[in-house]
Amino acid sequence: MPPSRDELIERLRIAADPRRPAPEGMEAYLDKVRRHAYRITDADVEALRAHGFSEDEIFEQTVSAAVAEGLSRLDAALEVVA
Repeated sequence: MPPSRDELIERLRIAADPRRPAPEGMEAYLDKVRRHAYRITDADVEALRAHGFSEDEIFEQTVSAAVAEGLSRLDAALEVVA
């Protein structure tokens, strides 16, 4: 039997733990992902590459921050409708 929606969300919560510290040099970028994702530009990604981050590191950190923020907003919405 496939995992339930709640089980899948819990797996996302574990994988995207927002308490995990950001890699040094990526803090401002990840804050921008959380607060203003629509403002991310190629220049932001290029700056991270210039700082020594790989494409995989940038992708993984971006997805983790976005998922964590999305789950935080989901929790807030569920509190309102509960």
